[in-house]
Amino acid sequence: MHIEFRHLRTIKAIHEAGGLARAADQLNITQSALSHQIKGLEDQAGVELFMRRSKPMKLSAAGLRLLRLAEQVLPQVESMQAEFSALRDGHTGRMHIAIECHACFEWLFPVLEGFRKSWSDVDVDIRPGLAFDALTALQKEEVDLVVSSDPEQISGVDFIELFDYAPVFVASAQHPLADKPYIDAEDFAGQTLITYPVDKPKLDVFSQLLIPAGVEPGAIRQVELTAVILLLVASNRGVSVLPDWVVREVKYSSDYVTRPLTKNGITRSLYAAIRSEDRDKPYMQELIRLAKVEARKLQLQ
Repeated sequence: MHIEFRHLRTIKAIHEAGGLARAADQLNITQSALSHQIKGLEDQAGVELFMRRSKPMKLSAAGLRLLRLAEQVLPQVESMQAEFSALRDGHTGRMHIAIECHACFEWLFPVLEGFRKSWSDVDVDIRPGLAFDALTALQKEEVDLVVSSDPEQISGVDFIELFDYAPVFVASAQHPLADKPYIDAEDFAGQTLITYPVDKPKLDVFSQLLIPAGVEPGAIRQVELTAVILLLVASNRGVSVLPDWVVREVKYSSDYVTRPLTKNGITRSLYAAIRSEDRDKPYMQELIRLAKVEARKLQLQ
């Protein structure tokens, strides 16, 4: 027996309307076409689905079984159609984010807090993109957005600039380098550099300063948490380089000094890498808008 969704809708409509004429109006088909559809379904089933002599028209025992099926299946189909419609219109979906910037967790959380309030139907997840090839994962649709400071020319991927930031030297107020107006690459020689647990090319201090100058620090100490990095720096256990938004609160503390890297400073940009086909999705546009708003707040502090 071949049952289609239209058959289930027909059974349900006739039961609710109590007759073929009103059911045909509800289904927007002719009464003749509706009768033909019922006859074909009964021929398939080999039993009558309606007691035609009763008024209003009533379902037979077999028809009632089919009605119960319709009441179970049709709401699920309608729910699925609504979900597909929301996906198509960009009102729901998935937002799995990979972060190639270790310090970005602290900046991104307020963005996601604002995002979830308006887009609760979007499934949000965060993955540290330093543990895998985030841009390849983006192309494979394993993630949907990559936060990165290293834009590349990749077919089908757009890099949308979010904001500029400056990598800033931070040290204890008692450190010998505290009196310098700015920090050069050579100043790191012999110093203990406290960094996030990230490969050197992914750290601004190496990619933008130390590697081009051919300078190595005296030692590298890797620490997972920003708060612990700052604690160690305040205790004069080493120096660090952090994005300016991370040190915005400590730069006024008497325990620390913050200095630009090089006389002219170093400026970097942070980007959202997304698949080109996702650029116009409303929730994607909203997340990027909120990211830029949060960045402006940080820059004003």
